[in-house]
Amino acid sequence: MSVKFTKRIASQILGRGENALRLRPESMDEIKKAITRDDVRKLIKDGAVVAVKPRYELHKSTKTEKRKRGRGKRRGSAKARRGRVWEKKVRAQRFVLKRLKTAGKIDNATFKRYYLLVKGNAFADKRSLLLHLSDEGIKVSDEEVKQINELAKGAYR
Repeated sequence: MSVKFTKRIASQILGRGENALRLRPESMDEIKKAITRDDVRKLIKDGAVVAVKPRYELHKSTKTEKRKRGRGKRRGSAKARRGRVWEKKVRAQRFVLKRLKTAGKIDNATFKRYYLLVKGNAFADKRSLLLHLSDEGIKVSDEEVKQINELAKGAYR
């Protein structure tokens, strides 16, 4: 067949565009002789047809090294780049409330009241939520808090 055929089939097999493929000049005779998909697969295995790495893979090391993060590369405001801080905070607080309810530390009415307070952004973090609960007479030991934190780590990963 032709080189065009080999490139087309190789791009389908490798899942890359035809322009991302490189053909080794030394094995051009073998490449032209390829008739079936199996022939093309063999050429790929032998290294006669190679796919170039995508751009993001070429620049992955610079990203991991925290390069190319200057003002010119930034899109969006600082708040937008920070992520969903409020969501993470609320989910953590709701998780604590749910665990306390299942453990029997708080009743349903208290749970509902504090759930709505969490929704209304009344607490800065989990610690302040637990402080408010302790002011109401609901004691949560440090060991229980550690246990809840361990469960939370497993739930969000």
